[in-house]
Amino acid sequence: MNKFEKLSNWLAGRAYWIAGGAIVLMMLLTCTDVILRLFRMPIPGTYELVCFLGAIAVAFAMAHTSNEKGHVAVSLIVRLLPNRVQGVIEIITNTFVLILFVLIAWRSVIYAENLRITHEVSLTLKLPFYPFIYGLAFSAMIVCLVKITDIYKSVLKVLNK
Repeated sequence: MNKFEKLSNWLAGRAYWIAGGAIVLMMLLTCTDVILRLFRMPIPGTYELVCFLGAIAVAFAMAHTSNEKGHVAVSLIVRLLPNRVQGVIEIITNTFVLILFVLIAWRSVIYAENLRITHEVSLTLKLPFYPFIYGLAFSAMIVCLVKITDIYKSVLKVLNK
């Protein structure tokens, strides 16, 4: 499992850098557009690009956040329970999260394929939507790898290994 965990950590880290790059691009694009508007030369499609970059930032940050246990969790009572019971609760919650993200990845691939077939594009720049949906599916798959690793660790916790 060590190689699998290293792979999921590596993918989550790379996805996190993509998310960070998207945020930096959003900032640069927005600042440039604001400055150019002063000279009455706005960048066409800035709103669309910022929306697409925001989707990339959110989607690709999910795996790293999950890996770092950065999501909001109410564990006040769970911390008082024995380690084995905590492990069982972690297995249950991580399994539900895994199922959710498998469904997100699966349905995103189907949705992206439908958008690709129908040639759905954005209004101003005529950018296709489907690559961004495929990116969301890919990042959901990385979250699945992270959750599989978490489930494995929780099983070891229950078995006291």
